[in-house]
Amino acid sequence: MTYSTDIAIVGAGAAGLSLAWRLLDPPPGVRAPDVVLVDAPPGPLRPPERTWCYWEAGPGDYEPLLTASWRRLRVRAPDGSGPARDLGGLRYKMLRSADFERGLEARLTGLRRIEAVVERVTDRPDGAELACRTAEGGVRTLRARRVYDSRPPAVPPPARVALLQHFQGWFVHCARPAFAPETVELMDFRTPQPEHGLSFGYVLPLSARAALVEYTEFSRAPLAQAAYDEALRHYTDRVLGLGPFRVTATERGVIPMTDGRYDRRPGRHVFRIGTAGGAVRPSTGYAFAAVQRQTRFVADGVHAGRTPVPPAAHPARALAMDAVLLRALDAGRIDGPAFFTRLFDHVPAARLLRFLDGTTRPAEELAIGLCTPVLTMLRTAAELPLLARRTRS
Repeated sequence: MTYSTDIAIVGAGAAGLSLAWRLLDPPPGVRAPDVVLVDAPPGPLRPPERTWCYWEAGPGDYEPLLTASWRRLRVRAPDGSGPARDLGGLRYKMLRSADFERGLEARLTGLRRIEAVVERVTDRPDGAELACRTAEGGVRTLRARRVYDSRPPAVPPPARVALLQHFQGWFVHCARPAFAPETVELMDFRTPQPEHGLSFGYVLPLSARAALVEYTEFSRAPLAQAAYDEALRHYTDRVLGLGPFRVTATERGVIPMTDGRYDRRPGRHVFRIGTAGGAVRPSTGYAFAAVQRQTRFVADGVHAGRTPVPPAAHPARALAMDAVLLRALDAGRIDGPAFFTRLFDHVPAARLLRFLDGTTRPAEELAIGLCTPVLTMLRTAAELPLLARRTRS
């Protein structure tokens, strides 16, 4: 087999670009591998601009690229109560995908790019082969020693419970000061609750007059476009009382919340990263920080001469607890707003965020568990092993 490259990366989102940068930035004395990045041409297969949020202590790898960051956040109960919580040494950070892509350009010296749709990835005994179709309709074959594929699977993995986090957000600019710039409204439950699942508002203030305002639901299926518009209009007008404002940009998305098991190595020389490699935290939809851990591990292994399998993005204990929560929410056994409000009322925000990153100790997790409806969660935990895993479209 004649190789076109050492490593082919499919997809130029957070996972693909992060891995490419880390591979091309080896330690002193180590040769960087030859890397080709294959991304779909502009069109329906290339995702629109989007916003990623994560938290970390101190400055990180992408500090110059951030849109904003905050040291305080709030979860509001349906009656509007809920104090702003300090994050201690953590900061909640907002990064726009376009800024991320532009900022990484200078770090990607030596990267070869191909604009094409990858129609097939074939694992071979001594490497992998990609069948690519260009925007002009031409077919191109790319051979690589290893392939790291970041595209979400066409069919989600079988799961016992599978919800969606779906949302629409408006970037708004108000005629008068309307936001507290120092505090993120992480979950504002002053939204009408759906019959199944839960909904909340989410506000990332960029100044006293500007913010990203989102309406989010955890449920089994997305809404019609008009329903998102109506929900956002209700939230901005009747709940937040913003007064006159203009919408400068819109974003929307659908994130899987599932206990499905993602196959991170579908072939001997083919690996999956990012959402495709299970980076999304099932209970929250956050993925960016897990993507960074996953791609850092892979790049370090490649530089050390190994063939690294992308690691599990979240600890097994955390995924088990997430499965119980999702099942209890899906079955209607818990009141979603009451559940999350109580957690943030009784657990320090910084500890809860560490729990969501999978860095808490078992004793801390037990204390967090005692702040939930214990009998309901135990009943759900006992039920889960009896449920069949099903493939859902």
